[in-house]
Amino acid sequence: MIKKGIILAGGMGTRMSPLTKAVNKQLLPIYDKPLIFYPLSILMLAKIKDILIIVNKGQLDQYKKIIPNGKNLGINITYKEQPSPKGLPDAFILGEKFIGKSNVALILGDNFFYGQNLTEKLLNCTKLTSGAKVLLHKVTKPELYGVAKVDAKNRIKDIKEKPKKFLSDLAITGLYFFDNKVVKYAKNLKPSKRGEIEIVDLLNKYKKTNNLYADFIGRGGAWLDTGSIEDFYKTSAFVSAIENRQGLKIACLEEIAFLNKWVSKKEINNSVKFYGRCEYSNYLKNNKRYWIC
Repeated sequence: MIKKGIILAGGMGTRMSPLTKAVNKQLLPIYDKPLIFYPLSILMLAKIKDILIIVNKGQLDQYKKIIPNGKNLGINITYKEQPSPKGLPDAFILGEKFIGKSNVALILGDNFFYGQNLTEKLLNCTKLTSGAKVLLHKVTKPELYGVAKVDAKNRIKDIKEKPKKFLSDLAITGLYFFDNKVVKYAKNLKPSKRGEIEIVDLLNKYKKTNNLYADFIGRGGAWLDTGSIEDFYKTSAFVSAIENRQGLKIACLEEIAFLNKWVSKKEINNSVKFYGRCEYSNYLKNNKRYWIC
């Protein structure tokens, strides 16, 4: 079982400069919430309560202003500063003490996921006891992504980063589930030509032992990357369209915590006071009647 999760919220966000010169990218707004709320909500939907957020050196105070420690959500949030970007697998090296002897999930801080059956898939992925599992999504331009080829049993047989020749149209998203061997594997990786340890090399460690599997977001689901300003606007427009049509919020952390029975209405009211007079607080106050425990 997977009961611990890591959000990798480091990186310099250079493609979004000058916005990211003073503020970490994951704290910029996706419609009505900071970007960091979205990956955090995914781990919470997966019923993961012990979470490590890895942030850039010098930006820790920014995060603690909006997400101090998770107590208001019934979860435990700790932070770790990353001195400099060294590749995605560095999250497991930095988080070695946090992981301990547990299995662990990793989600990238700039990834957005949405889908009707997403919670069910997440809970299924957390049942992992050995090996690794990644979430894949069908794309129209696989040459822009890392892609995976799978067999009939959803075992990943081949991985290529931005393939020039077609291999698969299933892109590897920024959501991964690993057994405890991931720490040892990550520590044994050698930097690539660009000077970082690579997630593809880490996944290949599992593939070599036939222990790398896939799950799929599926038709009707969404996976969006927010790596550029244009991507930010597109994702914000998506969230706006869904929320204003349905009257329900995506990635409302307090709502998820309440439905998971991690907090009571008392904690919800405390959150309303914390956020102050805003649309998000109004949602928390006015929609509790829809929250069925």
